[in-house]
Amino acid sequence: MSDLPAAVRLSLWVTAAWAGHLDLEEAVRRALPDVDHIAGDVGHLMTWQDLGERVLACALPRAGDISGLPRGNPELTAAATDSGECVYVPALGGALVPSVEIFGPAGDEGMAVRLTAYDCDPTPTHRLEELHESQIERELRGRLAHATNALELLDIQPFAGSNLRAQADEVAALREWGLPSGLPGRAIRILQTAGTVGAAVDFALGHSHALDAAADAGRHRALRELQAATDQAMAQATTAAALHLAGLRA
Repeated sequence: MSDLPAAVRLSLWVTAAWAGHLDLEEAVRRALPDVDHIAGDVGHLMTWQDLGERVLACALPRAGDISGLPRGNPELTAAATDSGECVYVPALGGALVPSVEIFGPAGDEGMAVRLTAYDCDPTPTHRLEELHESQIERELRGRLAHATNALELLDIQPFAGSNLRAQADEVAALREWGLPSGLPGRAIRILQTAGTVGAAVDFALGHSHALDAAADAGRHRALRELQAATDQAMAQATTAAALHLAGLRA
């Protein structure tokens, strides 16, 4: 599957379908191209379309930071935080949380994505209007610079004398993500930057090479902050791009 979260791809492809660019069923297949089975409350996407919803927004919450989530009940917050992602309809109110399930016998396993629906409040218009790609990109680059400086101050060379640098480069390489056409160039650039850095951070978090416990704790903290920055930028850029696809922005 794409390195992008399922919520990012669902947001953009489903919004493109709601704008009339393709069939909704085809949009869901394109959003999750390597999934063998899509289960759960996927029918809500058709219901929301019939009710006139135009945008499927994206959130990538984490424990301690649910600022991007729509206001909902504790069940939504818990499920979305555990999954790390959700999509929601800002005008009508309502959310879907994707979760990955592996099925089948060993050696012949398949992958399913289950979409679970939760109630939530409509999103105030000003929350969407304040999402501007220029500001999102500026904040992302500032947080990247801050995290990079923090890592350099720790004087850690995690890839020295190993093949991990080549592995990290491979993990972080841009993939062919197959997103719908018509996305603003700056939004694409943010998604590429956030997705690439995020993949590298995920890899680095799984390979500790600090010389002492204090340095390792500092490295882990800086990487987590970097991960939070990329997730926030990716979710915001996705929703901003969805607004463009829906024709709600010039």
